[in-house]
Amino acid sequence: MTQPVLICRPGERGDALASALREHGAEVARLDVMQLEALPEDPAQRAIWLDIDQYHKIVVVSPFAAYCLSEALDRYWPQLPVGIDYYSVGRSTANTLSVQLGVRVHTPLPESGEDTSEALLSLASLKTLTNQRILLVAGVGGRTLLADTLEARGARVTRVAVYRRVYRPPSAGMQQRLSSGDYRALIVTSGELLEYLAKWCGQVALNQPLIVSSHRLATLAGKLGFCDLKVASGATPAALVAALDRSCNPKGADVDQGT
Repeated sequence: MTQPVLICRPGERGDALASALREHGAEVARLDVMQLEALPEDPAQRAIWLDIDQYHKIVVVSPFAAYCLSEALDRYWPQLPVGIDYYSVGRSTANTLSVQLGVRVHTPLPESGEDTSEALLSLASLKTLTNQRILLVAGVGGRTLLADTLEARGARVTRVAVYRRVYRPPSAGMQQRLSSGDYRALIVTSGELLEYLAKWCGQVALNQPLIVSSHRLATLAGKLGFCDLKVASGATPAALVAALDRSCNPKGADVDQGT
């Protein structure tokens, strides 16, 4: 029986990744260890949405954050205010914003090779931000790099958490796969998820192909003990499928550079 590719991306994005992998001929098994829950709106959130026209820039870190933002703006702004620049860490997030809000979104430059906070921060329009008000739309927890760097560059940053991640253990069958390494490859695009899953990975699993979406995640994976690392050119299904193909059909390199 063909070994499956294990994925842990939740929701519709997980569906899209699973579909892309299956179209490429891979068997897919979903770990289902995390789900995203929108936070109920509180007075502080409501005040931010009502004052959205006071921000010069809005930075959104994930597709689900983009969805939550669009739902909120739809409630309070039948017509979006003009003059706001929108930014996203990745192309999937940009696509969600474009579809839901109809706005143009700044993303990391293609030549950066990655959809990461570091790549987004390299944009020229985010270099000098003196007295600019920036809204950072994200989930509970996560990295502080974006907020810290934007503030260091002169911005007044407001961070609003619109969802939380809820974790649960893998099923007994999936725990067995992770323990024994009984899978073709594991795909992970979140550092928090990677750290959560590592506790179930036995020595064989640590030597199985692990596909990640950035060099930052590859560094974390190495510290956690994973040995066979493949870095995709981003977190899109196409980039992850390409990295899987390279991991199974190596041609002298183990990093997908999107070429």
